[in-house]
This record gives sequence, C-alpha cells and structure tokens, in this order.
Amino acid sequence: MSRKAVWKPPKAIRGGIPVCFPQFGNLGLLEQHGFARNRLWSLDSDPSPLSPVNNQSSVDLILKSTEEDVKTWPRGFELRLRISLSPGKLTLIPRVRNTDNKAFSFTFALCNYLSVSDISEVRVEGLETLDYFDNLMHRERFTEQADAITFDAEIDRVYLSTPTKIAIIDHEKKRTFVLRKDGMPDAVLWNPWHKKAKALQDLGDEEYKTMICVDSAAIETPIVLKPFEEWKGHQELSNVSSSYCSGQLDPRKVLYGFQ
Repeated sequence: MSRKAVWKPPKAIRGGIPVCFPQFGNLGLLEQHGFARNRLWSLDSDPSPLSPVNNQSSVDLILKSTEEDVKTWPRGFELRLRISLSPGKLTLIPRVRNTDNKAFSFTFALCNYLSVSDISEVRVEGLETLDYFDNLMHRERFTEQADAITFDAEIDRVYLSTPTKIAIIDHEKKRTFVLRKDGMPDAVLWNPWHKKAKALQDLGDEEYKTMICVDSAAIETPIVLKPFEEWKGHQELSNVSSSYCSGQLDPRKVLYGFQ
C-alpha cells in the first residue's frame, strides 16, 4: 500500500488488490481499469455455496450494476468476490453473473500489489518463453527470451497463456510469493520505475523500489457471458520461506512441485 494512497472516491486506492472490471486498462471506452475498483461493495447476504476449507476465515462481497454504471456500461450484472484467509495464504474467488437479457463481454484482472525488499533483487519465474504485449511499445507482441524476469527499468507487460503457477522470488527477504490462478489465463507485470513513480501523485518517489504488481487476468480473449450465465475465477497468494541465493530452495520446485 502506497503511503500516498488516496482514500476518497472516485480515486482508486494505490495498493492492495484492485479488482479491474469490466475493463482492464484502457482497452475500451470506460475509465481506466473499469469502475469496480472505485465502488463501495456490499456484504453478500445470500452467497452461493462454495466448498468449505478448513482453517479459513471468509467474507463474501457483492457489487451489482447501478444506475450510474448503466449510463456508461448498459449491462445488468452481479460481481461476487469471496475473500478467504488462512495461515500464509490469501484466496480470492471472483464470479460474474449476467443478469441481463442479452450477452455481454468483459475483461478482468486482480491487480496484486506485492511488497518486496528491493525490486532490483526480485525475479519472476514461470513466464519464460511466453508471448507478451508490451504496453510501453504500443502493445507490440514479443516473446520472452530471459530464463527469469528481473527488473532494471519500467515494465508494463501482459503475458499470454500463462501457467497456473507463477513464483515471485525476493532474494533479500528470503521469501517467495507463489501465485496460483485459474480462469484467468493472462498475467500482468508492472513496475513504474523512478520516472513514472515521480509522475504518479499517489505513489512516493522511491516506493517503486519496494513493490511489484503481478496480476491474474483475462485480457487477450474477453470473457463472453450469455444471459444468466456465470464465470468464475480463482486466485491463491501464498508465501514460502526461501533462501534461494544459498540454493536451499529451487524456484522450479515452487513452480512445478516437490518431487
């Protein structure tokens, strides 16, 4: 969470996990990242049953289309979000139901702002050899050539057809974030670096050094829902103690499992 985050609507909060719906970025006619992240949600008084998990504390939230939303996006919808906490793990289950009498499409992302020790000491594994859109190069398409992604400049990319697991390895903190996702085939990497950070009024000039955004997303192929259909995504964020620099934890085992 940025120290300069603005907590007054309609400004989005710089930090946490903003929910981007029904549009990611500026890929449409709506405001940047859609309107869901700027709305007040309600507790869901009648949540749909989901499989219970031991040792979890959960809350169910709901966002329904309002008259204000319909002016800019004339669709009837219900967006539900289950947030579950358990030791070392945060699980988010978003669901979108079409309550309209005609089909609609949308793009979606969970923008995970992660706290790191030093962005220069962070590497992301699981995205190697994949194609990505580079938003700093007019969304031109490239193929990732690096064995792992490291950071020495601004980055703003949408990786396509990504695996269900991505590892964010923080050498200095000896900690690895593990991002598991389902129903959101794309992943976004973003760090503004020093020049962009200074231009963002709700981000400290030096805060780019201690954050990275790694998003679960459905961007390249919009999700299409027929009337009364529902889409469901799933994301788990966990962290494991690691001492990657000394070789105690192979990041590939984090990604592909311990044999």
